[in-house]
Amino acid sequence: MNTLKTMTLMVGLTLLLVWAGGAMGGRSGMTMALMFALTMNLISYWFSDKIVLKMYKAKEVTENEAPELFSSVRRLAQKAEIPMPKVYIMDQDQPNAFATGRNPSHAAVAVTTGIMRILSREELEGVIGHELAHVKHRDILIGTIAATIAGAISYLAQMAQWAMIFGGRSDDERDGNPLAALVMMIVGPIAAMLIQMAISRSREYTADEGGARIAGNPRYLAGALKKLDMASKSIPMHAQPATAHMFIVNPLSGGGLLKLFSTHPPIQERIARLESMTM
Repeated sequence: MNTLKTMTLMVGLTLLLVWAGGAMGGRSGMTMALMFALTMNLISYWFSDKIVLKMYKAKEVTENEAPELFSSVRRLAQKAEIPMPKVYIMDQDQPNAFATGRNPSHAAVAVTTGIMRILSREELEGVIGHELAHVKHRDILIGTIAATIAGAISYLAQMAQWAMIFGGRSDDERDGNPLAALVMMIVGPIAAMLIQMAISRSREYTADEGGARIAGNPRYLAGALKKLDMASKSIPMHAQPATAHMFIVNPLSGGGLLKLFSTHPPIQERIARLESMTM
């Protein structure tokens, strides 16, 4: 069900991009929107992992430097039947983790020093299983594409606003619908963000289930999530909103945002699903 939901949302996001381009400039606008999204996706595909690892000053470690962590990642990667990913540690007090990489052969798992301090080995393996499930399901690629398309829609909306301010529409844009363009400027970015967040939430549920099976016991991850939920609310993390969806729990606490705008499902619901799993 989560896979079908993700596919439906991705189709909806793509159609929203095409509509946004058409609203701005008819068929030429649609072509421009698709070409822009394709270019951005190619850039993200090749470089997003390096960018995010550098952003959080993640340091690649060897087996000699972090033997227990390295051993757990290797063993669980074998169980998941994927290549051994690179292992990184972030010097951050907030307990958290994420996976990145364009495919299972070019993947990395990054954990904070905080998560290594507060979790037992079994709980940490539950977290690692979750991240390896993301790698196996190619969720990093799905999330990157979704974020790029949503970003392209927001960029088109900004272009339309500037075009309206500085001289309106050119002859090349005469096939566009002015009213639809106005609606797109207001509604498009919000709708794109809502769909992107829904995709992120659906992939978290799938990774929880897959990660529990990789780790061998759903209660490992359930126990970890309980600790991570409490710690993330009390220990701040300097994280970028654009990358918040990558972490196992949202690193940005507070704000009172509506659930629709959350990158993660409610922690209590994730825990309840895990605790009800039978293996």
